[in-house]
Amino acid sequence: MSRRVALSLAAGVVVLGGAGAFALAYAGDQPPALAHSTARYTAPHGDQDGSLSFSTEVTASPGVKSLKVLAYPASSSLAEKEPTAKEMAAAEQALCKAVDNDTVRCVYTTRVTAADAASSPHGSWRVAALATATDGTTTLDTKAAGFTVR
Repeated sequence: MSRRVALSLAAGVVVLGGAGAFALAYAGDQPPALAHSTARYTAPHGDQDGSLSFSTEVTASPGVKSLKVLAYPASSSLAEKEPTAKEMAAAEQALCKAVDNDTVRCVYTTRVTAADAASSPHGSWRVAALATATDGTTTLDTKAAGFTVR
């Protein structure tokens, strides 16, 4: 092999190796990712309360610190401007359990009384979710799931 070919090959290996190292470093800094998000609303019936349940999987390479959840009517003023991460900081927290080293399964459930249902707007609702990794990075999904109140 000529010296020129060997030098070109060595330079190519260095460039590809550097690109691979950059890709691995960048992959470690990804914000949390939500997957398989679902919401289920059960209306109160008779003297029994209903419920709202939201579940999702959150993956973050540094680990997951928390998941905040907020349900809101799709026809509300909040839907027009969509919730912000700052507003979501005051939302209720889901309970999360580890699936593996960087993935947790989070579930949020709340009771819905007959009075709650009567005073809530009927129609489409959305669930916003704010995931926070242990390194402080966040992901806000303002339309993580949806449900209908009848």
